Amino acid sequence: MTSIGIVAELGQESRVAATPVTVKQLLGLGYEVVVEKGAGESASFRDEAYAEAGAAIVGADEAWGSDVVLRVNPPTEDEIGRLAVGATLIGSLSPGLRPELVEALAARPITALALDAVPRISRAQSMDVLSSMANIAGYRAVIEAAHEFGRFFTGQVTAAGKVAPAKVLVAGAGVAGLAAIGAASSLGAIVRATDPRPEVADQVKSIGGTYLKVEVEEEMNSSDGYAKATSEAYNARAAEIYSEQARDVDIIITTALIPGRPAPKLLTAEDVAGMKPGSVIVDMAAGQGGNVDGSVAGERIMTDNGVVILGYTDLPARLPAQASQLYGTNMLNLLKLLTKDKDGVLRIDFDDVVQRSVTVVRDGEKTWPPPPVQVSAAPAAKMDAAPAAESTAPKKKQGLSAAGKAGLFAAGIAALFLVNAVAPAPLPQHFTVLMLSIVVGFYVIGKVHHALHTPLMSVTNAISGIIVVGALLQVTSENPVMQVLAAVAVLLASINIFGGFAVTRRMLAMFSRGDGARR
Repeated sequence: MTSIGIVAELGQESRVAATPVTVKQLLGLGYEVVVEKGAGESASFRDEAYAEAGAAIVGADEAWGSDVVLRVNPPTEDEIGRLAVGATLIGSLSPGLRPELVEALAARPITALALDAVPRISRAQSMDVLSSMANIAGYRAVIEAAHEFGRFFTGQVTAAGKVAPAKVLVAGAGVAGLAAIGAASSLGAIVRATDPRPEVADQVKSIGGTYLKVEVEEEMNSSDGYAKATSEAYNARAAEIYSEQARDVDIIITTALIPGRPAPKLLTAEDVAGMKPGSVIVDMAAGQGGNVDGSVAGERIMTDNGVVILGYTDLPARLPAQASQLYGTNMLNLLKLLTKDKDGVLRIDFDDVVQRSVTVVRDGEKTWPPPPVQVSAAPAAKMDAAPAAESTAPKKKQGLSAAGKAGLFAAGIAALFLVNAVAPAPLPQHFTVLMLSIVVGFYVIGKVHHALHTPLMSVTNAISGIIVVGALLQVTSENPVMQVLAAVAVLLASINIFGGFAVTRRMLAMFSRGDGARR
């Protein structure tokens, strides 16, 4: 049986590669699991919890000697030497930034998989550890900023005076940026965001932020799901916006990263010097050079004008229990892909784009970098104003012409008069009301945007009360068939009424909670 070893991390790292919950699931895949003594202590996962989950608690040498070793951070040279011949190491290796690590791994007869090299395609989302950790980091960045800021985020009116809400600028609306926007917005701050991709504007708005568009003639399309370098024109206009915002906002959180390259500089020393005393900057890219002049990886810096710059690189590790659970789940999903038969045997299939992408070294042979993966569709072609382009463009499907609509309308009126001419009283009267209600309802509902159909119908369903009244009058009929139909009408109309108002109440409650969070 293949053994999986969960090893302890070095230094101040508080995360662990597997939790008691994921250990149970690893056992379900047919593996034997061993955990280094104390590996999960920093994340509040005790050895007893791992033992109860079915893992064996062992020493460091035995854990590193397992067939498969799970790790959070890249290993040191000494730790690489502790791996058994033919072993498989899985962790966040950052192979694109650590070529020396790739060479050291390839020097041993082992296999190494980089969990942070998962391609950004739909079926690999459950393994995307970068997104998981970025989500936590973005949230934690706001918490760290709030701790340093020392004032309310939300605006308040108190007996002692009015408190203005904090103003927050988030540079970059990726996973980390959106998490920061959502957290700051939920605390009541006025949140603004920048990003070179205009399509994120709706996402920013949906979680309470305001998107600051950089007006340049440039399309930002990505072929791998990650950000790319911007043009000089974009950078020049963005620099102006950052300078303007730096003088106005209280907190800036920067998240801009480009895979395989140093982080772009967004805020200059002059921008920082122009900020108000007591302002806070959280540079989430400090580990890769930083987005802010003056930030230092892992350090808290106080500038001469009283601005705090946080360059913490361990933001996910500051929420170790949550981060370990998400990291362990990402790891588990990768192992499920590698163990499809649930027989405890790890198999790597290079025909699978995900498995090929994460494999850095295979049996001592260097396999990095992998072939490029196309993960985004080609941008939509712009409409050309030239007549020739219009003639070759696909025509939008047209509806009925005016004459056709008039013909249908005339045919409907003729059918209505025909029914009224032959039907016995009082059927013509009822039939006429039915037809008119259908026409009116169609035009009323048809002119309303789809997004508003649910609240609209939940309110207008009160009209079903008319059906209830009419059906109640028919319940006393001597005809059994009429009684049954009337009872069914009362039941269905009542469900429609109560269900509609229940939906409305739930929607109003959601908005009430959102408003309450902003007060």
